[in-house]
Amino acid sequence: MADKRGVRRSIHQLQRVKTWQLVLLLILAGFLAATFLRLNNIGMIERRSAVLAADEAGNSDATIDRLYDLQRYVSSHMNTDMGKGVYLESSYKRDVQAVYDAASSQANDNGNIYKKAQEICAPQFSRWSSAYVLCTSSELAKFPAGADLVSAVKLPKADAYLHVYSSPLWSPDFAGWTLLICALIGVMIITRISSLALLRSILHRHYKSV
Repeated sequence: MADKRGVRRSIHQLQRVKTWQLVLLLILAGFLAATFLRLNNIGMIERRSAVLAADEAGNSDATIDRLYDLQRYVSSHMNTDMGKGVYLESSYKRDVQAVYDAASSQANDNGNIYKKAQEICAPQFSRWSSAYVLCTSSELAKFPAGADLVSAVKLPKADAYLHVYSSPLWSPDFAGWTLLICALIGVMIITRISSLALLRSILHRHYKSV
């Protein structure tokens, strides 16, 4: 009888906190976690946009500062995956054009052949791309000295202008802590249901009824 009363007492203690109450807390914590995760992602997008804006403005110092800001934020906040990263397209464009300008400024019977190639290729593309570079190289090769110019020019590597930072799987911020709370509540719900089922099974098996 003493064991039976002990099992009944355990069941009553577990029943003080209702499962629906825990589920309600889980839903609330899940909503907060989703909100904080979304805010983390928005913070990454804002900082990535700041990098692109500084790069487009041609401010190298500001671009470097914004890249550091982005790196620090992404490395310390979860759910800030950058996907394909941030590509400094404007910097690449300026550097490639500077290389071509320097090469085409050399004396040539055909004049500024780079300018001529640019006049042909620029209207064909709405934005700077590798296809634009290939078009320029192809047009330069049509001139007598163009082949030598193309082979002599060393374009910067496009990969050097791509920046990708990794975000942690978990971070000690609002998003991380609310996710831990969700996990804790979930464990409590599972433990409660399992414990009640086990105690009832013990009563049913050994004492025929609760």
